[in-house]
Amino acid sequence: MLLALGTLAGGLGLFLLAVAMITDGLKIAAGAALRDILARSTKTTWRGLFSGFFLTALVQSSSAVTVATIGFVNAGLLGIHQALGIVLGATVGTTMTGWLVAAVGFQFKISSFALPMLGAGMLMRMIGPNRRIGAVGEALAGFGLFFLGIDFLREAFTGVAAGINLAALSPEGFPGAVVFILVGFAMTLLTQSSSAAIALTLTALTGGLISFPAAAAAAIGATVGTTSTSALAVIGATPNAKRVAAGHVLINSFNALVGIAMLPVVILLYQSQPSVAMYPALSLAVFHTVFNIVGVLLQSPLMLRLGNWLSGRFVDLVEQLGRPQFLDRNIMASPELALHAFMLELQRMAELTRSHAVAAFSNEGPPGKQLKDQHDGLRQLAQSVEIAVTQLESERLHADVSRHLPTILRIAGYIDEAVTQAHENAENDADVEFLLQTSVRDEILAYQLSVLKLIENSDPRLDGFNTGELEQAYQHLREQWRTLKTRLLEAGVSGQIPVRRLNPAIDSLRIMLRVAERSTRIAIRLAELGSALPSVDMAESAPDAAAATLAESEIREKATD
Repeated sequence: MLLALGTLAGGLGLFLLAVAMITDGLKIAAGAALRDILARSTKTTWRGLFSGFFLTALVQSSSAVTVATIGFVNAGLLGIHQALGIVLGATVGTTMTGWLVAAVGFQFKISSFALPMLGAGMLMRMIGPNRRIGAVGEALAGFGLFFLGIDFLREAFTGVAAGINLAALSPEGFPGAVVFILVGFAMTLLTQSSSAAIALTLTALTGGLISFPAAAAAAIGATVGTTSTSALAVIGATPNAKRVAAGHVLINSFNALVGIAMLPVVILLYQSQPSVAMYPALSLAVFHTVFNIVGVLLQSPLMLRLGNWLSGRFVDLVEQLGRPQFLDRNIMASPELALHAFMLELQRMAELTRSHAVAAFSNEGPPGKQLKDQHDGLRQLAQSVEIAVTQLESERLHADVSRHLPTILRIAGYIDEAVTQAHENAENDADVEFLLQTSVRDEILAYQLSVLKLIENSDPRLDGFNTGELEQAYQHLREQWRTLKTRLLEAGVSGQIPVRRLNPAIDSLRIMLRVAERSTRIAIRLAELGSALPSVDMAESAPDAAAATLAESEIREKATD
């Protein structure tokens, strides 16, 4: 018995090693082609389905394909609807493992072809260790180990079956099915491979360790268990990646329900048809494939709705801020309307940028997660605007439309720079806080107050806004900065302030000036664009004014302490 258990552990280890070698080898051999295939072959749900199927059948790992898909979604290379199509196909592609094991692993003398595959593969690996031929060789060697692992598992289960009461392991009825569904789930969870769970189930079935109903139930459990890999892969990932993982769980769980519904019929057929019972492994492979295909066919028409439903889940601050509110495909189809949509989006972005700068300059200590999320979301939003402008430029545009696009791009660039610099200031604010404990406290507080005042007034929607007055206020702030910088350097030379704290503080205070300058440029360009587009309401109240005023009051309180 101990020898059989040792052989079982060794066979499972070989199998898992084989799957890893196959996956890694083919991924390296494909190179960037894997990404291209996923990106180009997923324009529709059905195309994504077939891509997921073939890739999973090729690499023998639905987990690898699903995790790769999540990675591409996380990087913004695939959308939620494209990814769901791939996941659908991967659920069917993973059933190919059962066919390999049942049709090849149990019908031929494994060593007669597995060992030559292993030898040829390792020879190719040695010939070109850093080339594509080496990667293909690694995959080929992996297939050799794959079948050797199956052979060891078969031998092990034959030995284990001799010492175990099989009747006790195969309870009848629905409770027994539930037990083995959980067993299949647990095997997949522990091995992180549904292929391994199916291989274990098939070898146990062929070795007489478990009955066909128990094996069929375990296959259903493995279908759900494989979602654990994607669930682990999205820890700390983007909301879209989490949506893909949730979709993977829902898709496979539905397939499992289909399998449970079909289970009584399959068991009855197995018991009543001797020809079916003669080939238990093939029968299990057929069942595993059929219930997954039926599940996919039933779900495929619902993928658009599922994608839309998932899009409203796992929304975080970054995505909320980074998603344009006025730009969409319908608006972009009309360039004249798109200009006004750009204007509204830029107004919103400018407002959020002012609020972000105020929060970053409030001297409340190191930036928290919310401030970091604001930074990431606003940068993402700026990039979305730039992409939208690029798309609009590809259209045949009237001169009155195209002449405004450089201004829109410039404003988006200013916003991106302002957000980045404000966040940088928040991350390096400790040295400025140190200077507030020295003799230059009053000068620094006055300068910070002026910066916040300028940012507050950099809103074209304010009553009485005047670009000339705003530019004049910025020039006054520059003079105030030059005076403050001279005072700081004098304090450093005289020994009042340690030089090691002085230079970083000067850099941080200079960043405040840069953000103020960018805020000024944003306001002036927005005013120019608003004048060219009179239908856009520029007199709307500024919601961020209260936040700026609050920050001013905090600085004034420090000045009077």
